[in-house]
Amino acid sequence: MNQNKILFIAFLVLQTTLFSQEKKEVQRLDTILIKSTRIDLPFKENSRTIEVISAVAIKNSAATNVADLLQQVAGVDIRRRGTAGSQADLYIRGGGFDQTLLLIDGIKMDDAQTGHHTLNAALPIEVIERIEIIKGPAARVFGQNAFTGAINIVTKKKLENTVSANIEAGSFGQLNGSVTVGKEFENASIIAHVGVLTSDGYRENSDYNNYNYVLKGVFNKKKQAIEVLATFFDKKFGAQNFYTPEAFGFNEYEETQNSLLGVSTTFRTEKFKITPRVYWRRGQDIFLLKRDDPSFFRNLHTTNKVGVETNASYTSNLGITGFGIDVSRVSISSNNLGKRDRTMANLFLEHRFKLADGKIDITPGVAVTYFSDFKFQAFPGLDIGFKLTDNLKAYGNLGITYRIPTYTDLYYNDRSTIGNPNLKPEEAFAQEIGLKYNTGRFTSSIAVFNRDATNLIDFIRQNTTDSKFTATNIAKVNTQGFEVNTDYRFKLNEFNQTLSFGYNYLNDNILEQNKDLSRYSLNTLKHQFITRFSSKLFKNVRQNIIYKHAQRTVGTSYNVWDASIIVDVNKISFTVTANNIFNADYIESGFVPMPPSNVLFGLRYGF
Repeated sequence: MNQNKILFIAFLVLQTTLFSQEKKEVQRLDTILIKSTRIDLPFKENSRTIEVISAVAIKNSAATNVADLLQQVAGVDIRRRGTAGSQADLYIRGGGFDQTLLLIDGIKMDDAQTGHHTLNAALPIEVIERIEIIKGPAARVFGQNAFTGAINIVTKKKLENTVSANIEAGSFGQLNGSVTVGKEFENASIIAHVGVLTSDGYRENSDYNNYNYVLKGVFNKKKQAIEVLATFFDKKFGAQNFYTPEAFGFNEYEETQNSLLGVSTTFRTEKFKITPRVYWRRGQDIFLLKRDDPSFFRNLHTTNKVGVETNASYTSNLGITGFGIDVSRVSISSNNLGKRDRTMANLFLEHRFKLADGKIDITPGVAVTYFSDFKFQAFPGLDIGFKLTDNLKAYGNLGITYRIPTYTDLYYNDRSTIGNPNLKPEEAFAQEIGLKYNTGRFTSSIAVFNRDATNLIDFIRQNTTDSKFTATNIAKVNTQGFEVNTDYRFKLNEFNQTLSFGYNYLNDNILEQNKDLSRYSLNTLKHQFITRFSSKLFKNVRQNIIYKHAQRTVGTSYNVWDASIIVDVNKISFTVTANNIFNADYIESGFVPMPPSNVLFGLRYGF
């Protein structure tokens, strides 16, 4: 019996040998109000494919970052390049890493340089209330970049008067530490978080030092509450083979910074709600092809986005009308991409009708967008829902979605990659139908979807002897698929248990574009199966066992087992997280092999 099997059996034994005091851990999804659109709706009433990772699920997961949490959601493809989410790309339903929009409390975090930096803006899990995952076309709701879906991270409003400290250590010299403080004043609430994640790396040149800072405040609570959110994330990491194969012999290195400052408030009357917001997002990326020789090849990019937006809804006898406007200015200063700027304006309008005594809901909407370098675009969409019973709902949606090229697509230039300033925006017409069933104890959904895309952007070379890839609008690509998700909640010895299954199937014709000439548009996650058992067999012991199966269009399939256990003793929680228990050999992105089996031990203390 090898050490990996011993480790797995140890988890199974440990989860049946400990006990103490129980806490309430149930959070019904139908009580959650989805905030990622202008029209706030309870989770159960939405007519789209939306999944929610609740605060309870986050707490019970023992995950250390958002990327690892999203890895457990079928239909979401997180392609990591190491541990602790040092760099990870975000894909939904076979889209590209530039085609999924990330939002923080509704603030759009798109990066004009490249979608590679999307998850650099993800918050530490200690300050997250929930994560809303919207699958399918969402341009009419969010605008630019929500080509295949969007993810909204909702922060906690308050943490009472608490101080919590967390320290973790494990394989590859991993050492993580953080402090989170919540303070309630008479007319204000404050949340502050400081975190450090470090590692020596699991292979050559895969070390990292990551620093996270978050400050959130709610002021003037007694009158007109004002919310302020400020974040700063600093990452320094070895990037071995992130962008070049091993045969090239480079020793790549990268540093990224991501910061956000947002201020918002909400005015409410009985029928009217309006939320104005101002925000500033900044990103910085330094990349060295040779870590110890910056003069050999060095890229430095700094992006800024300053925006003002207002979202509102009005309730009348005819239903709920949602409308909003978002105006922003984007700029980049880069030694490779040049100095450039863009003005963007988005106008949103939607209305939700309810017919047949509330059994039918219809929500048509449109987004009209102006870009100073791509002019006007209009993107309509329609959601329809039919309530078959109190617990069963049929739904469908369709819409036109789009993405304008990043500055990397347009202007990048090095020895093997050339941008194209004549690129057109990507466009697609997407459709989806599905069923949702929710009793609280048992939740299940199935969705079938289709996407017909045109002008998809890929880097193409003219023939197999050509060493240079040029950004090109390739021919039409059709993507079809379906997904099934089921959660079963039950009690065992009076303790709550959850068994979850998720399966996603994708089929596209992108390989017909000639894979030998393409650099990026490959490796669709064709089959994805995820199952998770979150259990509590004793009062103070929680455990998770997670199985993930993936088969991509290029390369072999792989199976990965992860597990975690959390033991609560008074104000102290002990955690053990094991990843890739059976030492699977696999690659999620590019040329980077994922880490072998590893373990992380943690201690959380709440004052």
